[in-house]
Amino acid sequence: MYTFSNKLKTFSFILMILGALGVGYGFMTSHKSLDEVKTMLAEEASAHGGGHAEEATHAVQEAQSDNHAEESHGEEAIHADEVHHDDAHAEHVMHQIANRPWSALYVAAFFFMMIALGVLAFYAIQIASQAGWSPVLFRVMEGITAYVLPGTLIVLGIAAASGTLGHYNLFIWMDPEVVAHDKLIAGKSGFLNLPWFIIRGLIFIAGWSLYRHFSRKFSIAQDTAEDKSNFKKSFRISAAFLVFFIYTESMMSWDWIMSVDPHWFSTLFGWYVFASMFVSGITVIALITIYLKSRNYLEFVNENHLHDVAKFMFAFSIFWTYLWFSQFMLIWYSNIPEEVTYFVTRFQDYKLPFLGMVVMNFVFPILMLMNADYKRIPWFVVMAGLVILFGHYIDIFNMIMPATVGDRWFIGIPEISSVLLFAGLFIFIVFTALTKAPLLVKGYPFRKESEEFHY
Repeated sequence: MYTFSNKLKTFSFILMILGALGVGYGFMTSHKSLDEVKTMLAEEASAHGGGHAEEATHAVQEAQSDNHAEESHGEEAIHADEVHHDDAHAEHVMHQIANRPWSALYVAAFFFMMIALGVLAFYAIQIASQAGWSPVLFRVMEGITAYVLPGTLIVLGIAAASGTLGHYNLFIWMDPEVVAHDKLIAGKSGFLNLPWFIIRGLIFIAGWSLYRHFSRKFSIAQDTAEDKSNFKKSFRISAAFLVFFIYTESMMSWDWIMSVDPHWFSTLFGWYVFASMFVSGITVIALITIYLKSRNYLEFVNENHLHDVAKFMFAFSIFWTYLWFSQFMLIWYSNIPEEVTYFVTRFQDYKLPFLGMVVMNFVFPILMLMNADYKRIPWFVVMAGLVILFGHYIDIFNMIMPATVGDRWFIGIPEISSVLLFAGLFIFIVFTALTKAPLLVKGYPFRKESEEFHY
């Protein structure tokens, strides 16, 4: 039986406290007045030089001083239009700055949630396929999936709160004023509306959580059972769950990710998000397995099991890249304005993270994990896994931030604090779940095969 060490528990609490403080600071500093934003824009324009600096400075002067008499009525009209344009731009930037802590929190919350959800799908596949190599890792997977329920509720809560407590900080389709003046969003309002959004989310969460609850229940019951009835039940519900999952995961990706850009869509998006969550989940299985093995638990796990997990990390990194390139290539080749705008924005304002994640999620795993011998070296797999996880965090970052904060992005206190907050919560929930049952599925039919597995 695994014992949650006080050091690790304290570490998780420290992460949560530091994260919460940083998130609070991010929200407090995100509220700026219109005049403050105008001053900031003037300083930025001045630093870059050129005519824009003069225009921004002029706008600030107008905001801070009384209007003076103009030489003619025509000049007054032109001047009023310029001030109105400057005010509108400053107000837009003000909203982008206010959106940043919400977006940072949402990106981190979704990232850790998708890890648990990816592991849940991987676990169901292992049972439904009656895999013989992986049962010794089942309790690790069950521990990680304990985060599914709290993680998904948090993501849905942040999304709903951004449209009720916030100023529609994440999803512009939640703003009635925007819907009233946007024909395309109005045409989707039958699907994209807050009540139906929440109802769909609760249906997704209920289905995923119920599968996790019953599969865990049957798994523990099988340890002491004299027959294989619990195994058969687990097999049946796993097969049914995978059908439910493949539909709901796609719809979830449309709702929780793609709808931040309600004018854009991709038919590959559900698969693309699935690939990201799947490889991230498998990577975390490897990292936690290596950690427990280093603490003298999981003595029944050998280098062959690590090799196979790392092989999945490698394979699904390739699969993710295939989907990333397929989505990009098809949109680039067709060159339809309402589709290419998605990538134009990311190439203009997010070139470093957008191309950097391809290096971390494809080039790095190719170089590090192609060799079979390297897949058996724990520290090597840990190093590759950490890069892969950071790369997929950046992937989610690139999906959310361009639509919510525009070019006002930066990886600073709000982003780092949000990751620390949910990393601490994830560690606490997962390692607490690991203490609730033996780390080996003793009654599972393929346990012996798994213990003696050799590649």
